Amino acid sequence: MSTETHVAALATLEYLPYIDECGQLPDKLQGKIGAYAIFDQEKVLQFIGYSRDVYLSLKQHLIRQPQQCYWLKVQAIERPSRAILESIENAWIAENNSVPLGNGDNKKKWTHPIDTRLLMTSEERKNYQNPVNDELTQMKILKNVARRVEVEILAELETRGLRMQIRFNPKLKEEGLLDLK
Repeated sequence: MSTETHVAALATLEYLPYIDECGQLPDKLQGKIGAYAIFDQEKVLQFIGYSRDVYLSLKQHLIRQPQQCYWLKVQAIERPSRAILESIENAWIAENNSVPLGNGDNKKKWTHPIDTRLLMTSEERKNYQNPVNDELTQMKILKNVARRVEVEILAELETRGLRMQIRFNPKLKEEGLLDLK
């Protein structure tokens, strides 16, 4: 993990496991400012991002795209600089010779809360769209859908060996959204 402000070639950075042998995200990234690249199980580049706290961003990406988050590469910088972080992101995309799927059409899936309305079962959708339902009933349905999706995500992450505490924002569940607190 480099702390210089020059742009390190993505190919020169070491792969870090997204979830370590203790079931945690890399602790050394807590509070670190930097750019990061996320890879799937086969080490295919999925997303490039940057953050004022790489650790928190990686946690968000893990719950939003658990199937895509197996490996990462990071370049930390000392002081926040959007210009430097954007230059690292752009250099890595250029080095990859194509825009990663997570930085193109799928960017919203990586950077926005999970919209569980898109994951409703046909029965949940039918109940939600029932014309006799008032707003409160619809809100309860959305909350239950969000809880179901949350359980599915946590179960998937548990099978991956994740042992860290994940807390979702309870207020967003009423809107059918899942994001970390």
